[in-house]
Amino acid sequence: MDSFDPTKGIRLSSYVSRCIENEILMHFRSGRKSAQDVSLSEPIDTDKEGNALTILDTMAVDDTILETIDRRMKTGQLYGLLEKALTPRERAILCRRYGLLGCLPQPQREVAQALGISRSYVSRIEKKALEKLRRAFGEE
Repeated sequence: MDSFDPTKGIRLSSYVSRCIENEILMHFRSGRKSAQDVSLSEPIDTDKEGNALTILDTMAVDDTILETIDRRMKTGQLYGLLEKALTPRERAILCRRYGLLGCLPQPQREVAQALGISRSYVSRIEKKALEKLRRAFGEE
């Protein structure tokens, strides 16, 4: 707990579960010298209600921190590319269609009405803008 830093954007539960997992692994490594077999179902502690807490319970945490970091990085990259790679009209259409930059997702019909263009033109611009973003993502 002393080394937890909330400014790093990591959930406390993810951090603690990783620390516990590392402590368990260190325990196993040090236990190799004594060659004791340990079961993953062996109780190591109890929870607040008095239920047995096993090694498997501590290791079975669904930790998605890498996916979260990757998603945040790609989201930041996307927002940068929206500004750099697209025209204002393309950006407006994608933001309205996919709910980006504070917009609510809208169907093509509503986007077309708001911008005073046809649905088919919205579709063509959207397709062209998405292709520009795909190429820009590949270049970075």
